[in-house]
Amino acid sequence: MKIFIASDHAGFDLKKTIINKYPEIIDKGPFEFIKEDDYPDYAYILSKEILKDPSNSKGILICKNGVGICIASNKFSKIRSALTFSQKHLKSVIEDDNPNIICLPADFIDIEEVLEMVGIFLKEKFQPQPRHERRLGKIEILENSLI
Repeated sequence: MKIFIASDHAGFDLKKTIINKYPEIIDKGPFEFIKEDDYPDYAYILSKEILKDPSNSKGILICKNGVGICIASNKFSKIRSALTFSQKHLKSVIEDDNPNIICLPADFIDIEEVLEMVGIFLKEKFQPQPRHERRLGKIEILENSLI
């Protein structure tokens, strides 16, 4: 399993901290602090990387409040990004929704909590139950509709 990470300027320091703790995570940028960068650019880069091998890759995206980068990445078919903010919440998200990307709110989350959450994201696996599979199937139908 490949794990990728990207952020905008607001998540840059948190991204570096995560990579220092988990060096197996592949950095997709930015590689230097750019105050005027935009989170949709990094949501695009990371999401496209996930879509190259969706069954063997996951991602972590970070921006100031986690929402913008989550909205942007969820524009891609087959991407299931989830904003998450605690270990308990993340375990529920993995169990129910099988995200392939988690989005973190850099300004609203404790670093120690984030590092534990990343460990959970790397280890935990989706345990499909009929109701969860049914719901994910309905999401796939929505993705493929022309509404």
